[in-house]
Amino acid sequence: MLRIGFIGNGSIARAACAALGPDVTLCGHLARPGRSDGDLAVERLADLLDRQPDVVVECAGHEAVREHGAAVLEAGVALMVVSIGALADPALESALNDAATRSGARLILPAGAVGGIDALTAAKLGGLSSVTYRARKPAMAWAGSPAEKVVDLASLGEATTFFRGTAREAAIAFPKNSNVAATVALAGVGFDATQVELVADPHSSRNLHEICFEGADGAFRFEIEGRPSPDNPKTSLLTAHSVARELLTFAAQRKAR
Repeated sequence: MLRIGFIGNGSIARAACAALGPDVTLCGHLARPGRSDGDLAVERLADLLDRQPDVVVECAGHEAVREHGAAVLEAGVALMVVSIGALADPALESALNDAATRSGARLILPAGAVGGIDALTAAKLGGLSSVTYRARKPAMAWAGSPAEKVVDLASLGEATTFFRGTAREAAIAFPKNSNVAATVALAGVGFDATQVELVADPHSSRNLHEICFEGADGAFRFEIEGRPSPDNPKTSLLTAHSVARELLTFAAQRKAR
């Protein structure tokens, strides 16, 4: 039976756990000091690793990846990174890859809130000339981000593009909103060649993700209209189910050995 540990116990972790079946067991989650609740909660990574998880799922933000990611891999435990935008930091990306290589542990990057990643990865083999990702979310889903310095989110009357730049710039400036941009970048032409547009839409109640890419294999456009998590409008509900699917696949692979 696959043993799972979580770094973080927010909406993604809770929804992912709810979707998992009997072939997995939750052995604990790492909580911030003073926020431990119940027998499954621990306040130190060492205590979580002592419970011998087969895989640890990070779903607590970029800082959690920086603080704990390499240590999980160094311990020989598979790590699933949900806050993929953290890998926009080249030093952190290198540290995680090096730790995984040394220990032989898997570094898992789920697709998260989007589809079409398999096609993008395949088209990369043929050669890509351009990749663009556009995110359109309800206006207030961008609250607390640098978008507030560009537009008045509370009084916005129409859909407004407030950011155009690279995936690296988007992931660094909008760490809670741009993990999909990082996923697209890693699957395709990289952080610095992937173009990103971010849109605040006061008339939308869903998160719209659009991936457009061209290359030797042709021109492709994928559009995903996802429902925001009821607990956190900054993330799509599909993200949690993407995590659950990866965990179930991981469990099936281990059972088949």
